[in-house]
Amino acid sequence: MMLGLSLSIFTLVHTIVSLIGIATGLIVLYGMLCNKRLDDWTAIFLLTTVLTSVTGFMFPFTQWLPSHATGVISLLALAPAILARYPFKLEGIWRPIYVIGAVFALYLNCFVLVVQIFLKVPGVKSLAPTQSEPPFLAAQFLLLVVFIVLGVLATMRFRPQPAM
Repeated sequence: MMLGLSLSIFTLVHTIVSLIGIATGLIVLYGMLCNKRLDDWTAIFLLTTVLTSVTGFMFPFTQWLPSHATGVISLLALAPAILARYPFKLEGIWRPIYVIGAVFALYLNCFVLVVQIFLKVPGVKSLAPTQSEPPFLAAQFLLLVVFIVLGVLATMRFRPQPAM
């Protein structure tokens, strides 16, 4: 039992929170590319992305896993992004710190989504049963390239006016 929930219900909640984080993150990234603040979407994205990492540590485990490292890295990226967005209000160097941290955290969530798709979707799993085969590596490489390009563009384009 995690937080009073069965493992299956907790897994469902964690998955839903993760998918909300990815969906809202993509909306926020689109906003950055269009130079729009999207304050409400951003708050939901940052909250659900933090919750995704935090709840990931609540699953029972007996050894340190790559998912734990990903969660730590995500939280380390989110901390300065959240500071940059809220207390420092995207001023000066805090604007690119926010963009890079937020885009990187979204990338990590999408990276894990691809891992989960290759683990759980039978037709896809058969393409890369050990996740070391070319289809898995190609998918992850493509995802990385797309996020690097979008991250660079977002850093260049996102120059919002201060919040009122």
